[in-house]
Amino acid sequence: MSRATLAVIGGSGFYQMEGLTEVETVRIATPFGEPSDAITIGTLEGVRTAFLPRHGVGHRLSPTELPQRANIWALKSLGVAYIISISAVGSLREELRPGDFVIPDQLIDKTYARPNTFFGRGLVAHVGFADPFCPNLRAVVHQAALDAGAVSHFGGIYVVMEGPQFSTRAESNLHRAWGADLIGMTALPEAKLAREAEICYVTVACVTDYDVWHEVEADVSVDLVLENLRRNVETSKRLVRLAAARLPRRDCPCPNALAGAIITAPELIPDQVKRDLAPIVGRYLGVPAS
Repeated sequence: MSRATLAVIGGSGFYQMEGLTEVETVRIATPFGEPSDAITIGTLEGVRTAFLPRHGVGHRLSPTELPQRANIWALKSLGVAYIISISAVGSLREELRPGDFVIPDQLIDKTYARPNTFFGRGLVAHVGFADPFCPNLRAVVHQAALDAGAVSHFGGIYVVMEGPQFSTRAESNLHRAWGADLIGMTALPEAKLAREAEICYVTVACVTDYDVWHEVEADVSVDLVLENLRRNVETSKRLVRLAAARLPRRDCPCPNALAGAIITAPELIPDQVKRDLAPIVGRYLGVPAS
């Protein structure tokens, strides 16, 4: 079975990861269907690294259609302990300019049509999510962004909307009134599932536009997003390489996120659910991952 320590989830425009050596491609069947695409595994800065294009090569999947449970389950089954997620976002603040990077520390969930947990079907768990990103990995990635030449902002509130339509002006101004800094469509349920899987997770938010609130700047459009993404993607790749060489110790809460979270009596959990979730909960329920 192939193994990897780090995973990179590439967002819009980030469909392949150059610089990997000892490369192999794997397709993983999961209890939640197929992941977004084949997973490329290689060595990056001495670290076995898995790369998954979130929307599939060629951008075939909308934010709502993303098989997020399959993606995170597959990465967990490979042994992934860290995920760096690259996402395009709109800015809700003048000072967060197109081309800037933001390493957010908070999320507001406005999605409504996406499965957002591994649990259910006879197994209930309530996992803490007060701080949705790994603090140790955030610090490493922020410094890597600076060293890669990006203007990087440390901290920010990211509103995750359902999409695929962009915001109305009323929504954009409401999110600004809430004190939010960014608007995007992909950080959730990805971050929730990574926490349930006890993976250290961080989002690198690449600003491409000012959404639709700005009185002077152009409204968000696909053309505008893609134009700015082309510049951001190369910087993102440099960031990932730098971060891979500096992965932090896992002395954060992430590796034990499920400790005390499972509330269902073990003898009442259906055997099939135990088998399906073995990579996620196996160590708590005594079920070996295959």
